Amino acid sequence: MHRKEQQIRCCLEKNVESSQTTGLERYCLVNQALPETAFADVSATTSFLGKKVLAPFIISPMTGGVEISKKINKNLAKTAQDLGVVMCVGSQKLALEDPSLIPTFQVRDVAPEIPLLANLSALYLNYGYGLDECKRAVEMIEADGLVLYLNPLQRILRGMIDSDFKGITKKISKVCRTLEVPVIVKEIGFGLSASAAVMLQEAGVSMLDVAGAGGTSWAKIERYMKQLDDPADDFDRFDDWGISTASSLVSVLQVVKETPVVASGGIRSGLDMAKAIALGASYVGMALPLLAPAMESHEAVKKKIQRVIHEFKIALFCCGKKGVDEFKQGSCVNEMKR
Repeated sequence: MHRKEQQIRCCLEKNVESSQTTGLERYCLVNQALPETAFADVSATTSFLGKKVLAPFIISPMTGGVEISKKINKNLAKTAQDLGVVMCVGSQKLALEDPSLIPTFQVRDVAPEIPLLANLSALYLNYGYGLDECKRAVEMIEADGLVLYLNPLQRILRGMIDSDFKGITKKISKVCRTLEVPVIVKEIGFGLSASAAVMLQEAGVSMLDVAGAGGTSWAKIERYMKQLDDPADDFDRFDDWGISTASSLVSVLQVVKETPVVASGGIRSGLDMAKAIALGASYVGMALPLLAPAMESHEAVKKKIQRVIHEFKIALFCCGKKGVDEFKQGSCVNEMKR
């Protein structure tokens, strides 16, 4: 079984979520008993890279490169097209190295209008990749933007020798200056620090995704993957590593004023989504909760996302807000006293 397929099976069959919480439970939304609006008038619509979207919701990167991922990506993309939300594919390195795998990432045939994001590890910029590979990843799926992800802990836990991150910020900056589409940089589930956010903003990235701890733990996934080869390997000390999603979001927003920030990592409901947006996120991302539905059908994915967006709109209404911009501008969230 290919490693990518093993990862999918691991996410479907194992508990791969961090025992650390997102930190969003520390916050409560401010109920407005007199909303002075009708629920029918509440709208979650916003824009993403110049395209109108139904809600500030991103289908975060999951997979690609194996036959099973073709079905998953098509179901996710059909849903994104039906609803009008953003989608990002999984890392495209395999397809850059083996063109026969390109169809497992291509979804424009079923999602011609959505904001679509290409995806590569930023680390590859230190190992032979450059502007050409970034352009090819974008062109491969006719993407509107490129996500470069950061995964230092995952690389180490996988035992990868090629884990030299020296000079990566400068190389990200070069891509930002020369690539024809916006560049978004994200963590993979261990959180962006404020200092990293400042460096990336100065490098010229168009958007940041904190991808904090509290959701899928890639440390757990790597441990489970290793156990397939060595059942005695129970190295679990880093399972809950990272900055929680809420802490990462709040700290990044304190130092990054002009760059939109995505909150992902453990977003499991419309209420989580509302708290993150109220704290200042421009968008939220979700991945793991959509994987099992995507194995089933695009209707199953659609049902899940519709529920999340409906819950988000309920939160807006009960805070007395009719739209996303108004919601973000108001004092709709409080940190609870411990």
